[in-house]
Amino acid sequence: MGAAWFKISSLNSFAILLKIGFGLVISKILAIYVGPAGMALVGNLRNFQTSLESFVTLGFQNGIVKYTAQFKGDKNQFKKLISTVSITITLFILLFGIGLYVFREVIASYLFGSENEYEIIIKAIIFSLPFYGFSLFFTSLINGLEKYKKVVYISVIGNIFGFVFSLFLVLNYNVLGALFAMVLAPITNFFIATFFVFKEIKLFQFIQLKFFDKSILNNLSSYSAMALFSAISGPLIYIFLRNHLINTAGIDVAGFWESMSRISSYYMLFVSSLMSMYFLPQLAVSNKEETKLIFRNYYKTIVPVFFMGIVLIYFCRNLIISLLFTTEFQSVSNLFFWQLVGDFFKVCSWVLALHFLAKRETIAYFITEIFSYSILILVGYFTINHFGAEGAVLTHAITYFCYLFVLSVKFRNYLFK
Repeated sequence: MGAAWFKISSLNSFAILLKIGFGLVISKILAIYVGPAGMALVGNLRNFQTSLESFVTLGFQNGIVKYTAQFKGDKNQFKKLISTVSITITLFILLFGIGLYVFREVIASYLFGSENEYEIIIKAIIFSLPFYGFSLFFTSLINGLEKYKKVVYISVIGNIFGFVFSLFLVLNYNVLGALFAMVLAPITNFFIATFFVFKEIKLFQFIQLKFFDKSILNNLSSYSAMALFSAISGPLIYIFLRNHLINTAGIDVAGFWESMSRISSYYMLFVSSLMSMYFLPQLAVSNKEETKLIFRNYYKTIVPVFFMGIVLIYFCRNLIISLLFTTEFQSVSNLFFWQLVGDFFKVCSWVLALHFLAKRETIAYFITEIFSYSILILVGYFTINHFGAEGAVLTHAITYFCYLFVLSVKFRNYLFK
C-alpha cells in the first residue's frame, strides 16, 4: 500500500494545498468585509450546505463508490447502478426543491435570523440543487472507478473557478456576496465532473428506465440511511449550538468559533479527502486481515504526520490568525488548544468509523453516531452556557474522545490482536 498511497497522497496534497491557499485568501477577505458577525452567518450556511450534499444524492455517495468499484467489470450491473441512481436522484431533487421553496422563509429565518433579506439565498440554493446532486454523483463514479487523478483534477479546476467567483462576489456584495458565493461557486464542479465522466462512460446509453433496478436501490438504502442521519443530525446540532452561542454570548463570539472551525477545515482536508478517495474503496473490498493492515498503516503513517502538523499549528496560532483574519479576531487564539485536541481524536476515529460505511454495518453506525451526537448537544449546551466559544471547542474534544473510545472497544480485535 505504501507506494500507491504515497503517489495518491502527493497528487492529492497539491490539490488540497491549492484549495487551502485559496481558502486563506477568502478567509482574509471575509474577515475584512464581513467581520465576526458575518462569519457566524457564513458558518450557519456552511453547515446547511453540508446537509444538502448528502440530501441531493440521498446519501448514496459512499454506496456509489463501493458499488462502482464492485460492478465496474460487470457492464450489465454497472448500467443498472447508473440508471437507478440517476433516475432516483432526479425525482428526489424535484420533490426536495419544492419542499425548500415552500419553507424558504422559515429556513432563512433559522439560518440567518431574517427571512426577508436572505430569502434570495434559499432560492439560489433551490436553483443549484441539480448541479450539486449530479456533480457529487459523477465525482463518486470517477472515484469508484479508481481514476484518482481525475478526482483531483475536478477538485483543482473547480477550486480555481470557485475562488475567482467568490472573490468577485465578496468584494462587491460583502455578506450577501459571501453567501451567494458559497451557494453558486460549487456549480462549476458539475461541468468539470460531467466532462470527465463522459470521457469514461457513454452515460446516455447507460441511463435508461429499463435498467432501473429496485435491488440496487435496496442495497444503497443502508448507505442512504447512514448518510442522511448524519446529514440531518450533525449540521443541525451545530447550527443549534451556534445560535445558542449567539443568544448567550453574542454574534461576534459565534463568529470567532466559526473562524476556528474554518481554520480546522483547511488542515482536516488532508485526511478527509484521503478517506473518501482512497481508504473507502480499499475497505469496501477488504477482508478481515486486509482491514487490519489498512488500519495499521493508517495509524503508522497518517496519524503521526497529522499530530506533528497540529503541534506546529498550535505554536503558530497567533501568526495564523494575523495572516487569515484581522485584529478583531485575536480571541480565536484561545480556541486552538481544544479544537486541535478534538481534531486529533477525530482523525484517530475516522478510519474506524469508515469501516461501518464500507461494510454497511448500519446498526453499529447508528448506535455510535447517536452516542456522539448526544454528547455533543448535551455537553455543548452546558459548556457554552458557562464558557462561551471555549466551551464549544471543549465540547468538540470531549465528544471525539468518547467517540474514539467507543470505536476502539468495538474494533479491539482489529487493533490489538
